[in-house]
Amino acid sequence: MNSFMSWIGGKKALRDEILVRFPLGYKRYIEVFGGGGWVLFHKPPGRDFEVYNDFNANLTNLYRCVRDSPEQLIDELTYTLNSRLDFEYMKHMLHSKAVLPDIRRAAYYYALIRYSYASSVDSFGSQPHSMWRNFPLIHAASKRLQNVVIENKDCVKLIGQYDRPESFFYCDPPYYETEGYYEGGGFGRDDHARLAEALVSMQGKFLLSYNDCPEIRQLYDLPGIYIEGTTRLSNIAQRYDAGCQYPELLISNYDTTERARSVAQLTLFDDPDTDPTTILNERILYHEK
Repeated sequence: MNSFMSWIGGKKALRDEILVRFPLGYKRYIEVFGGGGWVLFHKPPGRDFEVYNDFNANLTNLYRCVRDSPEQLIDELTYTLNSRLDFEYMKHMLHSKAVLPDIRRAAYYYALIRYSYASSVDSFGSQPHSMWRNFPLIHAASKRLQNVVIENKDCVKLIGQYDRPESFFYCDPPYYETEGYYEGGGFGRDDHARLAEALVSMQGKFLLSYNDCPEIRQLYDLPGIYIEGTTRLSNIAQRYDAGCQYPELLISNYDTTERARSVAQLTLFDDPDTDPTTILNERILYHEK
């Protein structure tokens, strides 16, 4: 299923590639940098314990209101106007730390996401958008989130809280040197290093998506860490350069082909003539355990 919102750096274009790389046998699924939740919503619900986390308090408040009070949220959004004046008023109310009921604060934040340029929550988009078209998405998201724990924690503290041998963490942090694109910024070089230290020393498994750059490759150039290059469509660049691809890295502490290999083995039982290499996606592994 789709997310109920767009988000800067959202993984809509890469979610299939990410899902096929999930490990086998995990019992806890934790999204450390939840954002738009495109991977969580695309992931079929199962018996695993699920956690959505984001350090953005306005975003996690929105998720809680979608999960627990969708009708009240929709009521608050029903008469929201797509106008620059209203946009600036809502932005001012959120930035001024005004005391607002959680539902109203969530409605204001959702409207800013929907009415802003490229979901930046900062600049008015000046584009037609019917808020009512989002209401079925909110209802669907509410049902999907019913058994999801929603946290608002620092990434390293969250990892320390939920790390177990049976835990699987998907991490999609603000990309290296892109702090200016995110509301509040605040994820610099030291934070990337803190995250790496927590991930490479964990008991559980992790899958990490990043922009492809020398600094990140160097940070994870360690034994037992897999680094895989891939590309995705650049949503913003599509407006100026159709088909533009954005280089990304998928980094993990386990062999991300294990799920595909398991499917390939089952297929071979049915058809011994099947070539496993036609089932497995190409993998570029820079380190092997």
